[in-house]
Amino acid sequence: MLTATYRQFREANDAEDGARPTVAIALLAGPAAAQKSGGTLRFFHRDSPASMSIHEEATISTVAPMMSVFNNLVLFNQHEKQNRPEFIEPELAESWSWNPDYTRLSFKLRQGVSWHDGKPFTAKDVKCTWELLIGKSKDKLRLNPRKAWYRNLEDIVTEGDYKRPHRRCPGDIRDRPGSA
Repeated sequence: MLTATYRQFREANDAEDGARPTVAIALLAGPAAAQKSGGTLRFFHRDSPASMSIHEEATISTVAPMMSVFNNLVLFNQHEKQNRPEFIEPELAESWSWNPDYTRLSFKLRQGVSWHDGKPFTAKDVKCTWELLIGKSKDKLRLNPRKAWYRNLEDIVTEGDYKRPHRRCPGDIRDRPGSA
């Protein structure tokens, strides 16, 4: 299970260029059952992205083509005209829940998901990504254009292979569902 802040989802929605929440979320490989090995992905694109690192780039030139490569823990329903919390749907997380005071959000990760090399996707993979995004990893991003989005993310905690809670700084009422 994994825990993140409501602010991340809200701020991801407010991102310029219509970027969807990539909250680590985008570093993860998808379910093997939904994909076929091999082939060529053809995608019309008006630009030449600076890189294919969705975490180090913030423009639609990178986000648009790479959203079809990576999976997310959750994402907004793509058929809704406006992103709102009630339109968040599961992808690599099968469910999520808040603690009573909204200081901890936990994600239960989908089981049976494998990376391209067949290794299982686990909570350790998500923790690794989040630590990279918030600057707590020994590895560093060249650029981190969304770092401010995660400023309230205090810690990432693993509870087994498929349970990951994220904690945030308590007390920020703007992070609570339904607040303006």
